[in-house]
Amino acid sequence: MTRIHAMIGVLQLPDVSTLSPAVLITGVLVLLFLSITMLFVSRYRRCPANRVLVISGRVGTGQSARVINGGGAFIWPVIQEYAFLDLTPLQIDINLTDALSLENIRVKVPSQVTVAVGDTPEFQQNAAARILNLSADATRELAANIIFGQMRQVIASMRIEDINRDRDQFRANIEHALEPELKKIGLKLINVNIKDLNDESGYIEAIGREAGARAVNKAKGDVAEQEKLGAIAVAQAEQEKDIEVSNANREREIGVKSAARDTAVRLADLDRETAVAQQRAEFARDTEIAQADQERRIAVSAANANAITGETEAQASIAAAQAKLQVKQAEAFELGETRKRVASAAVSEAENRAQAKAALAEAERIEAERRAALEAPAKAEKARRIVEAEALAESRRLEAQGEAAAIFARLEAEARGEYEKLSKKAEGLERIVAACGSADEAYRLLMLEKIEYLADKTAEAVSNIRFDKVVMWGGANGNSAGSGVSSFVTDLMSTIPPALHTMMNIGGVKLGDGVVQLVEDEPSVAAPAGDGTKKVVELPE
Repeated sequence: MTRIHAMIGVLQLPDVSTLSPAVLITGVLVLLFLSITMLFVSRYRRCPANRVLVISGRVGTGQSARVINGGGAFIWPVIQEYAFLDLTPLQIDINLTDALSLENIRVKVPSQVTVAVGDTPEFQQNAAARILNLSADATRELAANIIFGQMRQVIASMRIEDINRDRDQFRANIEHALEPELKKIGLKLINVNIKDLNDESGYIEAIGREAGARAVNKAKGDVAEQEKLGAIAVAQAEQEKDIEVSNANREREIGVKSAARDTAVRLADLDRETAVAQQRAEFARDTEIAQADQERRIAVSAANANAITGETEAQASIAAAQAKLQVKQAEAFELGETRKRVASAAVSEAENRAQAKAALAEAERIEAERRAALEAPAKAEKARRIVEAEALAESRRLEAQGEAAAIFARLEAEARGEYEKLSKKAEGLERIVAACGSADEAYRLLMLEKIEYLADKTAEAVSNIRFDKVVMWGGANGNSAGSGVSSFVTDLMSTIPPALHTMMNIGGVKLGDGVVQLVEDEPSVAAPAGDGTKKVVELPE
C-alpha cells in the first residue's frame, strides 16, 4: 500500500475543473475498480499443503471457525480474521518411570510418540478451538501430559509378563487409550515407539534369563533333533542312492541286452530286406525284359497286320471303284433307256389323248343334235301340261271359294235362326216365369213337361242293368228272413231312381206301384249272418 501511495504521489494529477463530467465519471469508476481489485488481492489468502487455513469471526450461524485445506478464501476485513494450523508431525519423548504394573511392580518404559493435527474436519475444528495459537513446544508439552497419564493407566491394567511378551498388544492398548484423548485437542496419534522396558526389582531380567535358558535348552533339543533327522535323512539318502544305483545298473543291463537284441533283429531284417530287394530287382529286371520282348513282338505283329490291312483295303478300294463304275454305267444305260421309253410313251399318250378328245367332241356333237331333237317336243308338252295344271288349280280354287262362301252363308243363316230361336225361347221362358210368378214355379212346370221323358229314360236305364254278380257290404239290413237278394234289390231301388224323387220333390207327383215293381218270385240266395264283412251273391240272369 505504501508503494501504491508513493506511486500516486508521484503522478501529476491534472486540474479537475478542466475535465469533462464523462472523464470524471470514468476516472472515478476506474479508481473504484482498482480499489476493489487491490482490496481483493490484499485480503485473499492461499492455504499451503502442509497447513490449514482457519477463518474465525463471522463465518456462519453456529460455527466458531471455518477450516480450509488447500485453495484459498477471501477474508472480509473487520468481521473476520484468519490463522494457520501447522500439519507437521510432532515427536514427543516420553521418559516414563515408576509406573506401577498390575502386580504393583514399578517399571520404566521410555518411549517416543508421534502426533500431528488430524486431517479430518472434526480434528481440525478441535485443533482450531484448542491449539490454534499455541506454539509447537506448548503443543508438545500439552500432548506429553496427556500421553503420560494414559500410559500409566495402560501399564496399570497389564501384567509385566504380558507387556514384555506381547509388545504389539501393549502398543495397541496405548493407541486405543491415547486416540480419544488426543482427538479432543485436535491431534491424531501417528506412531508409538516403545524403546525399552525395565524394572527396579530385576523381575524382567529374571524372566529374561529364564526365557534365555529355556530358549537355550530348546535350541539344544532342536539341535539334537535336527542331528537325528540329519542322520536319518543321510541313511535314507544312502538307501535311495543304492536303490537308484541298482535300478540304474539293471536298467543299463536291460538296455544293453535290448540294444543287442534289437541290433540282431535289425541286422536280420536288413539281410531279409536285402535278399528280398535283390529278388525283386531280378524279378523286375526279368519282367521288364519280358515286357520289352512282348512289346517288340506286338509291334512287329501290329506292323504286319497294318501292312496286310493296307493291302486288303487297297484291293477292296480297287474292287469298290470298279463296282461303282459298273453301277454308274448300268444306271446311265437304264436312265437312257427309261427316258427313251418314257418319251415314246408320252408321244403315244399324246396321240391317244388327241384321238379321245376328237371322239368326245364328235359324241358331244351327236348328243347335242339328238338332245335338241328330243327336247323340243318334250318342252312343248311340258309347257302345255303346266298350263293345263294351272288352269285346273285355278278352277278348283274358284270352286272351293264358292263352296266356302256357301257354307259360311248357311252357317250364318243357321246361327241367326238359332239366335232367333233362343231369343224367342227366352222370351217365352220370361213370359212363363212371369205367368208362374217365380222362377221355381216355372222350373217345376217345365220339369212336369219332361216327366214322361225322364220316366222313360229311368225305366230304360234300370232294364238295361245286368246283375251277374252283386257285391254286398254290411249286413244287408236283416239277419234272417229279410236278408238276401230281395232286400238288396229293395235297397237298390230305394237309392237308384233319383228321377222319381226329383219328380216327387219338384212336381209333387208320386208314381204308383206299377211304375216300379219288384219281382218277388226271384230265387234268393242264402247269405251268411251279417258280420260287417264282404259278401258275394251270385244272381241268375
